[in-house]
Amino acid sequence: GCGKSTLLNVVGGLDHDVSGRVTLDGSPLQDGIGFMFQEPRLMPWLTVIENVLLVAGDDPTAPARARDLLQAMELGDVLDAYPGRLSGGMQRRVALARAFVIEPRVLLMDEPFVSLDAPTADRLRAMLVSLWQRCNTSVLFVTHDLREALALGDRVCFMSGAPGRVMLEWREGLSGPRLPNDAAVLALQRELLDRHPALLAGLLDQSGNAGQGRAQGRNNIEVRTDA
Repeated sequence: GCGKSTLLNVVGGLDHDVSGRVTLDGSPLQDGIGFMFQEPRLMPWLTVIENVLLVAGDDPTAPARARDLLQAMELGDVLDAYPGRLSGGMQRRVALARAFVIEPRVLLMDEPFVSLDAPTADRLRAMLVSLWQRCNTSVLFVTHDLREALALGDRVCFMSGAPGRVMLEWREGLSGPRLPNDAAVLALQRELLDRHPALLAGLLDQSGNAGQGRAQGRNNIEVRTDA
């Protein structure tokens, strides 16, 4: 209950009951935002390709891009299938393709791989990294899994319990995407918890960080509230 999902809603323009600002490279962030939620949120009456194109509007280049993304997700043979025919992991892959089809400037991901078994989650993380490397997209990724954060992130912000504050920002040793069980990730986790034993309890000193949080991707996103 520290407000991680609320933060994503504020960045994405879904929650307007706040004061402050959200900027990308110094300019207000108003469009070019992609989402991937905890659940796939696929429309059961639409086919796979139709679900991906649902967010693309009238962009004439979107159908070809959607097919390319679904091929990359290894879903090329189920373009005309309905979600009910797909496994949970396949539905998440459709949601991932949909998130990238608009070529977002910022992609907001709210625990997108939660509840998946470890091999399926690792496969989806690898697919996410592959798509991210193809696109000029900044990703703001919410997770409860410390190893997942350290494996995927190049900048990790730790939030306190409600009211949510950024308690610690960590960049040391975050050299690039890896699997959560990578030896370097496990060593980094041990180092982090040795240096900040109260980290997961949300008890870190708030001085200097209260009221603002940033997530670094290929662009600079700044979220500043008036708390």
